[in-house]
Order: sequence, then structure tokens, then C-alpha cells
Amino acid sequence: MSQFHKLNPFKSPIPSIITKSSTSNPVHSSIINEPGSLNPLTNLTTLLSFCAKTKNLRLGQTIHASILINGFLNKTSSFLNSLINMYSKCNQIQTSRFLFDNSSIKDNVSWNSIISAYAKLGTKTSYGEVFQLVYRMHRFGYAFSDYTLSSVLNACCFCVDDNCFYGRLIHGFGIKLGLDFNVVVATALLDMYAKSGCLRDAVRVFEGFDLKSKNDFMYNAMIAGFLRGGLCCENAREAVRVFNEMRRMGVKCSKFTFSSVVKACVGNGDFEVGRQIHGQVLKNSLEGDEFVASSLVDLYSFFGEIDDGLRCFEMTPKLDVVSWTSAIAGCVKNGKFENGLSLFYRFLADGRKLDEFIVSSVMGACADMAAARTGEQIQGYALKFGVADFTVVKNTQICMYAKSGDIDSARNTFQETEKPDVVSWSVMICSYAQHGFAKESLRLFELMTVSGIVPNQITLLGVLTACSHGGLVDEGLGYYETMKKDYGMAANVKHSACIVDLLGRAGRLEEAQRFIYDSGFEDDPVLWRALLGACKVHKDTEMGKRIADKVIELEPHEAASYVLLYNLYNDVGKKKHALEVRKLMQDRGVKKEPGISWIEVGNTVHTFLVDDRSHPISELIYSRLGELLAKIKEISFDNEKLAFYISETEQSGTVRMSHHSEKLAVTFGIISLPISAPVRVMKNLRVCSDCHTTMKLISKVEKREIILRDAIRFHHFKDGVCSCKDYCVDNEYFGTTVGVLPCSWTFEPITLMKNRTKVLKMLITNTRDLLFGDLTEHFQLTKFKELTIPPHYGKFENSSSLSYVSLMASQTLLSSPSLTHAALIVLQIAKEFIFTSILPLSSPSLRFNSPRRREEI
Repeated sequence: MSQFHKLNPFKSPIPSIITKSSTSNPVHSSIINEPGSLNPLTNLTTLLSFCAKTKNLRLGQTIHASILINGFLNKTSSFLNSLINMYSKCNQIQTSRFLFDNSSIKDNVSWNSIISAYAKLGTKTSYGEVFQLVYRMHRFGYAFSDYTLSSVLNACCFCVDDNCFYGRLIHGFGIKLGLDFNVVVATALLDMYAKSGCLRDAVRVFEGFDLKSKNDFMYNAMIAGFLRGGLCCENAREAVRVFNEMRRMGVKCSKFTFSSVVKACVGNGDFEVGRQIHGQVLKNSLEGDEFVASSLVDLYSFFGEIDDGLRCFEMTPKLDVVSWTSAIAGCVKNGKFENGLSLFYRFLADGRKLDEFIVSSVMGACADMAAARTGEQIQGYALKFGVADFTVVKNTQICMYAKSGDIDSARNTFQETEKPDVVSWSVMICSYAQHGFAKESLRLFELMTVSGIVPNQITLLGVLTACSHGGLVDEGLGYYETMKKDYGMAANVKHSACIVDLLGRAGRLEEAQRFIYDSGFEDDPVLWRALLGACKVHKDTEMGKRIADKVIELEPHEAASYVLLYNLYNDVGKKKHALEVRKLMQDRGVKKEPGISWIEVGNTVHTFLVDDRSHPISELIYSRLGELLAKIKEISFDNEKLAFYISETEQSGTVRMSHHSEKLAVTFGIISLPISAPVRVMKNLRVCSDCHTTMKLISKVEKREIILRDAIRFHHFKDGVCSCKDYCVDNEYFGTTVGVLPCSWTFEPITLMKNRTKVLKMLITNTRDLLFGDLTEHFQLTKFKELTIPPHYGKFENSSSLSYVSLMASQTLLSSPSLTHAALIVLQIAKEFIFTSILPLSSPSLRFNSPRRREEI
């Protein structure tokens, strides 16, 4: 029988209170009374070391009892030191401190053991105890060793002080003792300086050693030190340089070395070096280590090679939660959301416990897929495992609800967050902006600044997006200047694109062009494409052609630029030029991305293409869509055509436009969802004007809320009105962008009208149904001249057809809060049109002054 089995105390009951004689104790008997036993001191200290390693507190307490019974504790300090170490390793620091304070035979090892125990606890209180013990140790005349200084320096890493005061104090004391060139102390010093943000001091300590004196611990500490402050490119290059030096000197690399240097390759953006280091990992047979595997997964997912990253993941025999989080986050980052969710379900099937980071990653996948129901299930798991209240989980939950179209749940989650950080505020501000609630976004930003939270670049991007989507030109320009002056932030491409879009939508095209040249991003196609979109809105073909040539030169294979130019020519009637653009696309092999819309019903995501008939209930969908279009026609005066704003070249495709993917998805949602549930549809492209108008009318006739997310923003359709206030639709009549009216309304074009009474009657006729009666019943025509035009409606400068006047009047009716208000505005517009003798002649367009800036024709 082995010596360990002879000494196993679990062969007999463990006494709770030690009252028996020494001969009745099994451990004592096996050690003291058995002939041929080893030295009892050696046996007990060895067993205590075993208990410390395995954290076996019960066995350690039994051995402690034997020591007390036999009176060994006060004979030598080795028992005291072993007991202090064992209890501290078993998280019984108070017992260790009791033994230390009540012992009269303390030596240097005793002091080092208790100091090390407190240093490893990692709490603010424990670090204070470390410094108190060091002070007492020095006062009582005990000599400091390299082990003492390394423990104290480890505590200094986490002390919040100015310029590493305590660390420098211990550094000076080490120099005084001649221990500054001790490898153990030097490693602790550079680690302390690196963790405290004093990287230059860490480099000085590292460079102070000659190459032959440096060991693997110093190299690992220095490589990790370069990566402490984030993966900036310069520090990452230095980390790779130190790794190369380590290899040249023949120092053996460990798993910590490879794990750190792979992260450095991510920060350096050097994929080839990362692959070479992966080869070294294979050569050293470390590919099965979970730390190295997690770093390799991060490497491959960062560079878009997620399949290789997943191979590294699958080759790891022992997977921890960090490995799973890296794999799931990599799938989400590379757009493989289904794979990420599949890994998450595997993680749960293995019986593993969730943490806040893996929940955040999986919720990110649900956010990008706009899968609200699946996200709610993940939220349930987070509540079950007690991680739902972490701020990082709340932030992703806000994003998930916002991207799924449920802005109310996103707002509620934000309000439930106990300690919102800058990410929480930024996500909520950006969510409001994307949903078209510009005022709420700006109001939240002001509340954020009042709360003392310093905004970052994402926050300001959300604010500028809100101004762009809301048409708030002056406010947007003001916040842009505030970002640079008050917060010292340099604008990036996205900030500049918001300003270009803001100016372009307001018709200030020349100013937007000058801004691009002054921004320093004149070679970025994103800004020019935003300006090209503004040229399309305002039908400026001359500038649009120049801008399109610039964008196509920068990105010759990007379909969006060709499509914008094609639509620009098509809208102004230049069919020949439009066909030339389409031919150019075909010659260069540029293909437009097909439009796809999807909707989540239950636990299933249903996808639709244009004129798609692959759905199991496609016949029912098309039948219901036909009924909806018929209802839309019933609210118009003429049933001649459904698409009011479709150029003649596209009239043949009207039926196909009626079967756009978003219309099919919305119809399926109306069929499948209860009346009280909003219909949430996602689309990969920007919604067209015809579908935008149709959604407004469907929401009115069906009394349903429709939420549509396109490539730009969210549209909330309710009672015939969109949250974007039709600002995003590419049709312009009055200097600012206005929405397309119900598609089936038609107005008689007039080239000359001398009888003003007839003009007024036509205007009244075109609006009578929305006023629920004849306007003459509400207002006497004799009082018509007494009405005045509010200053925010401006004046007509040119006109081409009375149809545009009726169009503006009808648009006003759709957005007016009351019937009386609508009727008054209609008559005001009619008065301005008739009594200023500006009659429609043959001008091609009609403009209306913006309340912020008078536009020239």
C-alpha cells in the first residue's frame, strides 16, 4: 500500500472538535506510531502543499488538527508557513491572518506568504493590507527578498494613483537593495508599469537587461504590456518585434507567448504574419490550448476567414467560455448569424453557464437578423443565469430591439439600465435617429451631456444622422462644429457623409460639393454618392453627371452609382442617356443587388423577392394584395392608374412594381399577424417611392401600424403618415423634398386659366372627399380674400400646372392635425396661387420656399 493511502484521513471520521488523545487520531497514528514512517515534518508539509494545490480544505483542516494535537505548530515555522499558504489558496484568508498574527515564530517566508496571499485577492482592501504588512515587515527588521518585492509590485498594478507613485517607491527601494536587475523583480516591474499605463518605463526596464539575461517571463510580460492599452498599430508592431527577438535568442515560446502575439497581428493588420505564427503554434503542438485557439479564432474572423477560424475552434479539445464567445462573435462579425446561433445552442446543450459576453454576442446576431422573437428568448436565458442586468447585455438588447423595429422596447430597456454608459446613450440616440425621431434623439443627447457623460464619435454620428433624417440643416451644422471645437473630435468619413446628405437634401448642392473638397475625404466614394443622390432628388442632371463620373471612377463596379445616375436621367425624361447608363452597366458586368424583404412570424423568418411565388401560401398573398390595392383605389377620384410617380419608360412594369418584395412581405404579415400587432418588415435596399406611398395607404385603410426597415432608415407608417415625413422619398416639388401622394390621384393639367373661379372650384373638387364635404359649406367664398398666408408656407415663384397646386394642398390634408386646419391651409394656398396672378404656363417645375432658406429656380 502506498504511503499516501496509509496517511489518508478519510478512512475514519473527522473529529469536529479535537478532544481525543493523539493515539486516536488516524493521521497521527499513521505518522508517529507506525514503524518505518517518514519524517512527520516532511509528510505534513507535503500534504499541506497538496491541499493547497487541490484546494482541499477538509483534508487541510484535518492535517491542521493533527499538527495541533502533536504540538508541532510552535516547534518550527515551516508548519506555520504551509498552513498560511494552504488556507489562503482555499480562500480562507482570515484564518491565514489569524495564524500569522498569533504566531511567535514568524520568519521571512511567513511575511512573504501572507503578503502574497493578500496581493492575490485582487481587492482594494487587500492591496491596502499589503502595504501595511510591508511597512510592518520593514519596521520589524525583516529583509526584503525578490519574492517580497514582486508581490508588492503586483498589488501596485491595481492602485489608482498618479504616475505610479507606489510602484516607483518600491522600484527605488529595489534599487537600494540591489534587486533592480533581478529577473523576478524586473519582470514584476515592467508588468506593473505596463498595467499602470506607463509603457515607456516598462520598455526602459526591459531594455536595461542584456539579451542573454532575459527569460521567457520577461518576454511574455513585455509582449503583453504592449497590448495592454488596446490594439494600436504601433504597439502591435513592437510586440511582434519583441517576439522576433525572442525567437532569435532561442527562448522557448509558451502558450501565453503565442496567444499574445496572435492578438498583436490583429492589431497590426498583418494577416500573413498571423498565419506564419499559426504555423509555429502547430510546430510547437499548442493548437489544442484553449487560449491559443481563442486568439486564432479572433485572428481569422477579423480578416474575414471565419471558416478557418471555426476549424481552429473545432480542433480544440478543451473549450472554455472564452473559446465559445470568440467563435460566436466571429460568426456574427462575418455575417454568419445562423452559424452563431447554432454554436450558441450547442453551448447550451453542453450544460455550460452563460456569461454576459456570450449573451451580448448572440443578441448581436439577433439584432443584425432583426429576429426579435429569438432575441427575447436569449433575454430569457440571460435572466435565468443572472446576467441580464449587466450593462453590456442591456446595450446589445437596446440595439436588438431597435434594429427589429421595436423602438418602444428599446426605450424601455434603456430606462431599465441602472448605470448607462456612453455606449448605452449612443445606441439609444442612434436608434432614435434611424427610426426618424430626430427631436427625441437630440433631446436625449442634451440629457446625456447634462448627466456628465462625455459623448464619443458614435454619439455624434447618431446626432448628425438625426439631423440629416429630420432635415435639420442649421442644427446639424451646429453640432458638427461642436464636435470639433467643444469635444476635440476629428470628423471621419461617416460624419462628413451626414453633412453632405444634410446639405444635399436642402438643395445646397454647390455648398455640399465644396464641403467634400474641404473635408479631406474627397477620394472616398461614400461622400460623392451621397451628393449624387441629392442631385437625383433635385434633378440636377448637369452636376449629377459630373458627380457620377467621379464616383464611377472611384468605384467602377459599384452598382448603386449607376442606378442613381440611371434614375436621374429617367426622371427628367432623358431616356437615351438612361439607356446608355444601363448599357454601360452591362458592358462592365455590373449587376444590381436584387431586392429582398423578410418578416419574422413566430419563430420563422419568411423571405420574399420581387414577383415571388415560391411561398407556400403565395396564392393567398397575391389575392390579399389585390384586395388591398383595390381598397387604395377607392379613396381616389380616378381609377386610371395606381402609380402616380412612374416615368413613362416604367409604365410597362407597373404590375411588377405592385409585386415588389416589401409589398408581398407586408401582405403576408397582415394575413398572419393579429390586428393589434404591428407588421415589421426588413429590406436590404432602399424602399421605392411607389412602395412608400402604398405602405402609407395600406396603414390607413387597414388601420395597421407598418414598420419598414430599408437600407437607410426605419419607416413607421400609421394612419396614412410616415415617420420620415416623406423626407426620404426621391421626389421634389417645392425646394424641399416632399412625399409622393396617393398613387391613383390624377389632376387635369392646365396651360392657361383666365377664370379664377374655375381654378378655385377645381382645387376644391380635388380635395372634397378628404374634407368630408364641400369646402364651400365650411367657408364662404366672399371671405376668401381676408385669409393670410402663414410665413412658413412661403410663396410660389413659378408654376407649370394646377395639378402641382392641388398636389401640395392634398399633401397638406394628409399631414394636418385637424379638418379645420387642413381646410384653412388649402384655401390659403389657393388664394396665393390665384390672387397673385401667377397662372400655370409651361415651366417644367414648381418650387416652394424652404422655411430656412429661399431657393432659386
